[in-house]
Amino acid sequence: MQRYAWIFLALALVPGLPGRAQNLPDLGERAQADLSPQQERRIGEEIMRQIRRDPDYIDDPEVSAYVQSVGQRLVAVSADARQEFTFFVVRDRTINAFAMPGGFIGVHSGLIVNAQTESEFAGVMAHEIAHVLQRHLARQLQAQNQLSPLALVGLGLAILAARASPELAQGAAVASQAAPMAAMLNFSREFEREADRVGFQILQDGGYEPTGMASFFTRLQQNSRLYDNNAPAYLRTHPLTVERIADMQNRAQEARYRQRADSIEFQLVRAKLRAGDGAPPDAVAYFRTLLAEKRFVTETATRYGYAQALLRAQDYAAAEREASALRASAPPHPMIETLATRVRLAAGDRAGAEKIIAAAAQNYPDNAGVLYEYAEVLQVLGNHARAIEVLRELLRQRPQDARAYRLVAKSYAALGKRTDQHRALAEGYYLQGGLAAAVEQLQFAQKAGDGDFYTLSAIDARLRELRRQQQEEIKEKKK
Repeated sequence: MQRYAWIFLALALVPGLPGRAQNLPDLGERAQADLSPQQERRIGEEIMRQIRRDPDYIDDPEVSAYVQSVGQRLVAVSADARQEFTFFVVRDRTINAFAMPGGFIGVHSGLIVNAQTESEFAGVMAHEIAHVLQRHLARQLQAQNQLSPLALVGLGLAILAARASPELAQGAAVASQAAPMAAMLNFSREFEREADRVGFQILQDGGYEPTGMASFFTRLQQNSRLYDNNAPAYLRTHPLTVERIADMQNRAQEARYRQRADSIEFQLVRAKLRAGDGAPPDAVAYFRTLLAEKRFVTETATRYGYAQALLRAQDYAAAEREASALRASAPPHPMIETLATRVRLAAGDRAGAEKIIAAAAQNYPDNAGVLYEYAEVLQVLGNHARAIEVLRELLRQRPQDARAYRLVAKSYAALGKRTDQHRALAEGYYLQGGLAAAVEQLQFAQKAGDGDFYTLSAIDARLRELRRQQQEEIKEKKK
């Protein structure tokens, strides 16, 4: 995540940044504008286009599916949750999470790894969801009369730069002529208290332990003296007060007690993220020590992390032993099956990998991680026709999955089906906010020369639809 600060600070400083702002909706006079949820969403999508290109963006279907499941569970019980939410993870060992315009909520991998219970992690998510539901970003900017497109770009720059360095964030805010740092990065005490109150109710209604939010924030503040740079990133962007912590503790005491065991997905995802952090030998040593000293919550998740670390370290024989033992001793789980598949594939046992993942696809037909792994194994084996069938099933379940469209396009390209390749790429670009790139791919599809009448008719109709969207954006900017 450190590179985020440099990327976005550079964007703020280069000549023509106001030109970049033209990609955002024209919001009119600062003092008179009213930022709608639709405009917030488009602003968030503009920022997300940059995030998805960064190597630290975790495009892992199992990690993403878990975080989405927790987030959507909380959103489902939220009052007045009418807008779309997107939850994502970035690889950064610092403890942090952040809400962006339009319902985009980012989570640092360090937050998941350092949360001691699933309810603690859910408590942070609920707090960020509350910021979005209460429209704190828009209200904060509106109170500062900072609703111009350039100020909103500055908000995005400052939010992302703050993940790594408050000093760089301040530079980004100054360079973009955005609101003062106090307003740009730190919500008011009133908004933080409101997010505590609303978030606590969301956490409780979602079935998590009501103590999760208070215990995490309390522990974070107590341990802050152990961290460099004064405090964890989350405390720098979400300052806590004794009053707020006491209020959360009082609410937890008054709430109906609910003990909730952590899901195995929480433990496995934590282990997977920890195994992917730092140098591979260090990750292997970490899990080996935990197992030797029996310092773990669940042995299954710890052995899973150990096998993941061994795979990263390219110790395929040891990884195979751990994965096989895990499959034999632990309750069946799709994440264990995908791990065993990757180990076999990395060791060169393609037939063994296909056997494991094909069985998993039969047992877990609705699991995105399994379907992804199955499709990728089929692509390695050169069975692109079957890979397309699997990916079509995945897209039937997840029609907004841009990554699946990219994989479909890869298989169509291998089969020499250029029209279908460009058509799939167009949808992938569109879902990632690349409207112009999507239009260009559809134009390529029209000229590919191997499409039938019905396919070309569908492409023509889709192209007209996207061009209408382009025209609407142009008109909106001229208002």
